[in-house]
Amino acid sequence: MTPLGFYLARTVRREAPLAALSMGEAALLSRAAGRRVALVGNARSLADRAEGAEIDAADLVIRINRAPMPAAASHGTRTDWLALATSLPSADLARIAPDLVLWMSPKRKRLPWRVASRAGRFYLHPLPRIAALAARIGAPPTTGLMMIDLLAGADLARLTLHGFDFFASLSLSGRRGAAQVPHDFAAERGFVEALAARDARLVLR
Repeated sequence: MTPLGFYLARTVRREAPLAALSMGEAALLSRAAGRRVALVGNARSLADRAEGAEIDAADLVIRINRAPMPAAASHGTRTDWLALATSLPSADLARIAPDLVLWMSPKRKRLPWRVASRAGRFYLHPLPRIAALAARIGAPPTTGLMMIDLLAGADLARLTLHGFDFFASLSLSGRRGAAQVPHDFAAERGFVEALAARDARLVLR
């Protein structure tokens, strides 16, 4: 696909051409099979913890959106996958340097060509998956929750969540409070706690 064809498909909301640029879900999850995965959220409370070495010791490190890393001691330094629901400047994408970018937002108009054109290194989360999760929790899901739901279907060795306090300490990547975002953090906490209760692979730090 050419950049012109991409922007046309994006503008008129033609999902099929955009999805054709993406690796499939099975191919994506096969890359995580058998691995110890660290999913790093953006809660401010993580900055007060010393989890960086544990994060970097994981087989696969996944970060979210702007992926703030204020200190190696708290956040580690590696990023293998980046789950995005917002556009990032090229400089920030270069700083984070992920091997694979996952576009998790249903807002395809924000998807940049420089991300979608990463052949073999791009995943587009399907709209039906996003809608189904939103229906389950009664609100638009956060990028973090979409990733937890997605990874729960992989044959992982372990999934450890770092920097997830469900907005109790707000976010390192913004100043908005819980009332200013469209998510239901109580519902998301319940979803994750229920998943952890039935899946021993999931660890919430």
